[in-house]
Amino acid sequence: MSAPVIEPVRTPVPDSKGLAAEARRTTPARFDTALGWSDRPGIAWTFRILLCAIAVGIFAAPFLTIFSGALTPHPSGSSLSFLPHDSTLLNFRVAGERGIWDYLGNSLVIAGGGLLLQLVVCTLAAYALARHRFRGQAVIMMLFMMTLMLPEEVIAIPLSLVLGDVPVVHLDLKGTVWGVILPLGAWGFSVMMLTEFMRDIPAEIEEAARLDGVGELRMLWQVVLPLCKPALGVAGVLGFIMIWDQYLLPLIAAKDPTDYTVTVALSILRTDPEVGSGVVLAGAVIALIPSLIVYLLLQRSLVTGIAAGATKG
Repeated sequence: MSAPVIEPVRTPVPDSKGLAAEARRTTPARFDTALGWSDRPGIAWTFRILLCAIAVGIFAAPFLTIFSGALTPHPSGSSLSFLPHDSTLLNFRVAGERGIWDYLGNSLVIAGGGLLLQLVVCTLAAYALARHRFRGQAVIMMLFMMTLMLPEEVIAIPLSLVLGDVPVVHLDLKGTVWGVILPLGAWGFSVMMLTEFMRDIPAEIEEAARLDGVGELRMLWQVVLPLCKPALGVAGVLGFIMIWDQYLLPLIAAKDPTDYTVTVALSILRTDPEVGSGVVLAGAVIALIPSLIVYLLLQRSLVTGIAAGATKG
């Protein structure tokens, strides 16, 4: 009895029509690209490049004008251009003589301390609201949200009175950095955002950690925070910009012009008749650099956090 003959498995070879169909299935469709435009050179491709150039021009034009005016000896509001004429650093030297670097140091101290305090307070508050259940939880969240609805002008006078005589301890915080840092210690936006991120953490992870004997602070530090890095990046960038752009709070918390921040100093330079607009623009460039550095360092965390918030659930 002879052994059965096993025929080898033959892979079917597609004909030309099959290859064309396969190519159509693997080639991106027209609407797979951004806004449904083709990525091949053509009318749509040219139109897309034109729109991108217009968008870049709209956003970049103010910055180019500021830098150009800061490097121009005597710029005029009617003759500002994108390129400086007779470039010089004289405006920066005059701004330095007017104390802009001292004001910048005050802003850096307040922004660094305020952001650190804000992240700590908002993280602890968000952890309590997201991972625990207690009475009045909705009321507390509503109070945090109400702080976003009150403009600074409404609370300026009460805040000035409180900073002049802090209840219970009866301390005068005016003229100190604490008078600016402490009111910025909690921000309703960061509390709300971090709370929503922490609520999405699976309960099984927390239960497994508690079985290993993990306490509350260790749970927050080693389990929850590593999973909330994108949200912390967003809170860090937006919190820094919010603190850096403060104008009214440093103004009412100061006792002496030496206590001003760089944002308040710009308004002083603007009203000084002995300096021109070029010095003001030089001060604006100096005030812009820290925010730009923070954004460039944390832009990946910012984009990741925004994308994670848009796609969660």
